[in-house]
Amino acid sequence: MGIFIALLVLSFLIFFHELGHFLAARLFGVRVDVFSIGFGKRIFTKKIGDTEWSISAIPLGGYVKMKGQDDTNPTLVSSDSDSYTQKKPWQRIAILLAGPFANFFIAFLLYFGASQIGVYLSPLFDYGHYMSATVGEFSEESPAKRAGIQTDDKIVEINGVKITNWNEIGETIQKFDGTLNFSVIRDGKLLQFGIDPILKEQKNKFGESIQRKLIGIAPKITESRLTFSPMEGLKFAYHETMVASTLIFKSIEKLISGAVPANQLGGVITIVDITAKASQSGIIALLFFTALISVNLGVLNLLPIPALDGGHIMFNLYEIVVGKPPSESMAYRLTLIGWGILLSLMLLGVYNDINRLLG
Repeated sequence: MGIFIALLVLSFLIFFHELGHFLAARLFGVRVDVFSIGFGKRIFTKKIGDTEWSISAIPLGGYVKMKGQDDTNPTLVSSDSDSYTQKKPWQRIAILLAGPFANFFIAFLLYFGASQIGVYLSPLFDYGHYMSATVGEFSEESPAKRAGIQTDDKIVEINGVKITNWNEIGETIQKFDGTLNFSVIRDGKLLQFGIDPILKEQKNKFGESIQRKLIGIAPKITESRLTFSPMEGLKFAYHETMVASTLIFKSIEKLISGAVPANQLGGVITIVDITAKASQSGIIALLFFTALISVNLGVLNLLPIPALDGGHIMFNLYEIVVGKPPSESMAYRLTLIGWGILLSLMLLGVYNDINRLLG
């Protein structure tokens, strides 16, 4: 059942990505010949208007085939007025951006939906941004406790920097050296404490070892679930979408730089496996992970790799700057290179997935 839900989630996200392209194409008068969920042999097809709506045998992707545009052969163009290639470069860019935008928008809606149901505190998301800067617990040999900080103290300022939520405590501590001046509210009174952080090696989100300054405190948790009003939910959804996007961009940067080893790259098997497990953990876990995958799809499709939306955007930007499109032979060669990169990454992901399954 979990695998079925995972495939359903992937198909759902791919559908809306391609729907973004489809709607933008039709807005600019481009004929869409095929709208397919999945690749390979078509197992269901229904023609509506000029478009063949299809479900194909391999449900791990999808595509919209516009008139005059073919990723497998970029030299196949059409001079008809309803052709993709006859539209202005900025219109083509808008069509290309519509797919990733749909993914970001779906993620936003999923996060908003989660906020209205009620978000349980879990490792699935960084809830410190929504927690009060009130001390709940201390670690052993806590520098903050030695300095006189007590449970229920609310930290309002560090070295003159205002503190409004729990995350800002850790972020601010990293900015200064030496003794830190903490302003806290205790029983309605403003008190001052000098705290000397300790330096410890920790793993960050990317598995890298980093040195962090710590004062040995944990937040006071008064409830196991965060609830939001509709307006707060909109802010929550925007924040979580931006956090997820930034995290994925940084992950790609780490992979390219070699800071994160290539064996950490996951493939479709990992995505299906984790989505299946998330579906068994409840609706909130599934909403969060589906939103993360949606953002992932949006970001990856914006990469400047020929055969991806980002690669086509680069071709159109080149046309805007130079005044003419790249030569057909150049576009063809770059597209082949792009497909080679994509297939290599897919094979690497599957290879890593199999290695993980085999332990």
